[in-house]
Amino acid sequence: MNRRILITGSSGLVGSALSVSLKEAGAGLSLLDVSAEGTSRGDVREAARVREALEGCDGVIHLAAISRVIWGEQRPEECWDVNVNGVSNVLEAAARAGNNPWVIFASSREVYGQPSALPAGEDTPLAPVNVYGRAKVRGEELVEAARRDGVRATTVRLSNVYGSPLDHADRVVPAFTKAALDGRALRVDGEEHTFDFTFIDDVARGLLSLATLLDEAATPPPPVHLVTGTPTTLGQLARVAIEVVGTASEIRQAPPRSFDVARFYGDPERARRLLGWEATVGIEAGVRLLASRFEALDRGETI
Repeated sequence: MNRRILITGSSGLVGSALSVSLKEAGAGLSLLDVSAEGTSRGDVREAARVREALEGCDGVIHLAAISRVIWGEQRPEECWDVNVNGVSNVLEAAARAGNNPWVIFASSREVYGQPSALPAGEDTPLAPVNVYGRAKVRGEELVEAARRDGVRATTVRLSNVYGSPLDHADRVVPAFTKAALDGRALRVDGEEHTFDFTFIDDVARGLLSLATLLDEAATPPPPVHLVTGTPTTLGQLARVAIEVVGTASEIRQAPPRSFDVARFYGDPERARRLLGWEATVGIEAGVRLLASRFEALDRGETI
């Protein structure tokens, strides 16, 4: 891929993995993240900084966000500011750029809320149940408006991405995996809550495929989600973590959180048809890989 691409949110879970994948594919990178150092440091709420970062780029993958449902509930104004105004600034910068760069906006399965039927497809009605989900829906609306105005923009919806030991320690997959490795109890907030857990390497590969498609196609595709299509309950996830690691950790049940979606898994057919993509890492293999990465990190190895 002989292109230069801007990644916003480049220091996050997805951004870090994607940066490696794009470099390996031969792309030049421009990086932007509030937690980065040096010339890569920047806030997507600052329109001038976004325009500067996009200069000379052929496309942008917009990942920067208040990235967790619980943070949106705790800091709703900040969530809306970053997750909506940041999208607006990226789209405006792309519209003003002379080379018509494409835009990939990273949305979330949270936009569906609690679907009435599963698996959910990309045309499932959007009905978010929390601040984070509503902000993502508004971001998607801005993308659609920009498309009508000629910006080559599209939306990708991600679902419960995991796979890095450097992820937030209280996110459910790393939390369960590390607790099992340490022999500690696993607290399950809603045993029957069901999600579509997607391994980070698969997600990075899917984003690379989408970027390649935008490079080659004059018309951006409709929204597409990167999902496994396989439902996993939190109770099942806890048992998988204990079995994979091989410890005797106990499982402690707790009530579900009021702002969480209870059930979601998606239909991966559109990604398969448009991108030739499908998830290759199931939940058992993914937890095993994550456990090995935790162990490598504990040995002082570079992850």
